Amino acid sequence: MTIARGRTRTDTDTSASLPSDVRAHNLAFALRTLHAAGPMSRADLSRAIGLTRVTISDLVTELIARGHAVELGISSAVRPGKPAILVDINRHGLQIVGLDLTENDVLRAAVMDLDGRILAQADRAIADEKGAELAQIVIELTHHGVTLATAPLLGIGVGTPGIVNAEGTVLTAPNLGWENLPLGDMIEDATGLPTQVHNDADAAVHGEYTFGGGTDDMILVRVGRGVGSSLMVGGVRARGVHSAAGEIGHLTVGTDGGLLCSCGRYGCLETWLAVPALERALAKVASAPDPSAAAEAVFHKAGERLAVALAPIVAAIDLAEIVLCGPPHLINETFLESVRETLAQRVLPLLPPPTAVRLADEPQNTVLRGTVVMVLSSQLGVD
Repeated sequence: MTIARGRTRTDTDTSASLPSDVRAHNLAFALRTLHAAGPMSRADLSRAIGLTRVTISDLVTELIARGHAVELGISSAVRPGKPAILVDINRHGLQIVGLDLTENDVLRAAVMDLDGRILAQADRAIADEKGAELAQIVIELTHHGVTLATAPLLGIGVGTPGIVNAEGTVLTAPNLGWENLPLGDMIEDATGLPTQVHNDADAAVHGEYTFGGGTDDMILVRVGRGVGSSLMVGGVRARGVHSAAGEIGHLTVGTDGGLLCSCGRYGCLETWLAVPALERALAKVASAPDPSAAAEAVFHKAGERLAVALAPIVAAIDLAEIVLCGPPHLINETFLESVRETLAQRVLPLLPPPTAVRLADEPQNTVLRGTVVMVLSSQLGVD
């Protein structure tokens, strides 16, 4: 499992564990427990993770020295003996800069705490910039985000359209004009901060899973400049042998031709569902005799095409839910209901429907919150 660019560990390593490996594991275990459960005493932490109080005390001392954990004062719980001092992960004393590159007309950078709360944000409007020009804009926006931080930065996370490998290189992102762009290295060189670059939908599914109440078996579909998805199966994100699991945007949906896609083919899902495609379709029907009904038809057709693409995935993996995120004025109730209806027509009929269809907890911030999870995982071992 890759936990940091250039620094990896694998679950298949059969060599004997060194004491330093065990200690690193225990430190990460303590941080994971605190992040998930909240403040607790050293004694409670010892019981929660099954290590001796002496070991826990030693680990907490190191975490406090590193600035990764803090003491919060005496517990209010009434217990016999000496009052316990609560410790917690340093939720507000460390910050993360996240970038969301998925929107059609704006790039977003935000400074967040370790709970995924946005503390400051900077946006950069874009038009038709692509390739090297767009990459430079991303670097400039990252610098701006770093200047907004008010506490030490743990790292930088980036959610971008396209296929991204474990080293943070964007292998291909047709809508951005990027091919084999070493975006992670570029940002690290520019800022000196550890950087995680992931596909936007992959970041979003982690954000929803960690902060939005997502289930162990779900698919999250991100609608922006393009269309992407990410699968969580048994609580583990499916990556795929080519780092391309969830790349549904360029599935050909239907046999009725369709519009030309940026990839050079016709009828891809993105031509029905991406934000530019939906906005063009809505503009065309704005002058219709009944523009409201015509707009409803656009949303209904887009939801139908998405459900056609998702039905085989839902049937094959038996997913608990489909989570959608994108602009609220486009991913509306008509769209959601169309997905539900079409899906019900194409999978095994059960009551109640086995797969829920819903909006993400914070649709506009899911990618940004996901970048927090990516940095926490790589830098602190907190998943």
